[in-house]
Amino acid sequence: MLEPLQGAAGIIHRVDPRSRVLVATAMSVVVAMADRLDVLVAALAVALAGLAISGFSAAAALRRLIPLNAILAVLILLLPLTTDGATLLAVGPLNFSHEGFLLGTAIALKGNAIVLTLIVLLGTMDVVTLGHALSHLRVPGKLTHLLLFTVRYLDVLHREYLRLRAAMKTRGFRPRMDRHTYRSFGYLVGMLLIRSLDRSERITAAMKCRGFRGRFYLLDHFHFSWCDLPFGLVSLAVLLLLILGEWT
Repeated sequence: MLEPLQGAAGIIHRVDPRSRVLVATAMSVVVAMADRLDVLVAALAVALAGLAISGFSAAAALRRLIPLNAILAVLILLLPLTTDGATLLAVGPLNFSHEGFLLGTAIALKGNAIVLTLIVLLGTMDVVTLGHALSHLRVPGKLTHLLLFTVRYLDVLHREYLRLRAAMKTRGFRPRMDRHTYRSFGYLVGMLLIRSLDRSERITAAMKCRGFRGRFYLLDHFHFSWCDLPFGLVSLAVLLLLILGEWT
């Protein structure tokens, strides 16, 4: 989600990253706490409108929603079976409850609205810019460092995993549903953890040799521009309308 989307050149891309982080956080909290379906539909419509005016590639953004909606589709099918309430549909011995369907729909709307909001507001930020914005917002340094190092070394760990899998294949390993396969994958996970620990110690030693003292110093600073005032006012108005729609 933090990788830039192709073609993102709209007004949102020019808004100060600190403003975008604050609005994304506030919007996510409000949507997560809302329960009324009309409010959730309105929040999803706002996210789609932001996607339309932001200059993002709609196809690329929607592709990122496919894994989420695959899980939510299963949830919508299962919740009516496990939630008590009035029968909406009966298929043999299976009774699909109306309340379960509404609950699954609300969860699906929440998930899509929040993820789309994060894509629109944070989709063009690289991880360094996001970490910089979090530091300006006085987020604890340890959390910022954890985010930066996690994103930085996920690809390193993935390449290490691919090397271990290639070594297993060259030795004739073929996965099957048997005890040997389970044991081999256990060894694979254990070796990956051991090599990750060894690499982290070497990285720590290298950073200390270069004078790292537990914090990153900010040399460049963000500045508010003319885009931030209308963006902040519109965002505040949308949040207030959603809150009033939910709790009045």
